[in-house]
Amino acid sequence: MANGVKHFGLPRQDREYPEPGKVLWLLGPTSAGKTTLAMRVVADLRRLGVPVILFDGDEVRGFFGADLGFGTDSRFRVVSVLVHLANKAADAGLHVVVAALTAGQDAREHVRENVRNLTIGYVACSVETCAQRDPKGLYRKAISGEIDTLIGYNSEYRPPDSPDLVLDTEAHSVDELAARIVASYVWN
Repeated sequence: MANGVKHFGLPRQDREYPEPGKVLWLLGPTSAGKTTLAMRVVADLRRLGVPVILFDGDEVRGFFGADLGFGTDSRFRVVSVLVHLANKAADAGLHVVVAALTAGQDAREHVRENVRNLTIGYVACSVETCAQRDPKGLYRKAISGEIDTLIGYNSEYRPPDSPDLVLDTEAHSVDELAARIVASYVWN
């Protein structure tokens, strides 16, 4: 024991640490297919034996409960937590796929400046198609006036300036896009 810390029988310099994982951050408007695509990519990578984890913006938002709103500060808080989780998982050697709206320019800059080994994928889809898909009923609620915070309907969703990948869910199927990501993205 050196300095009171036990190193499980190996001197610190002799232990192997995993290479940091890569982070694929999928952003796009509500109902564009971010989570669906992320889940498919993760499942395909796991079948190939690639250690990967998914962090979803809605799932992280759910941890905060009803106290977290949909204003700029609340949205930035969710992104900040996702950045932290992605970096911790990547540092442990896992590859990471994040699916999150990430609408604000400040949030996008925070991701670019703070996530290591990052690739940003813009999940492109017209608002009209997103509204037709509407699996959570959010566009229906926005149209009826029940909510007024839906980015893409109540305010503009601006595409990112320079994504590393553009993944158009209107022009291509989830199968095609997932296969493209798995084949072209360097996971090992």
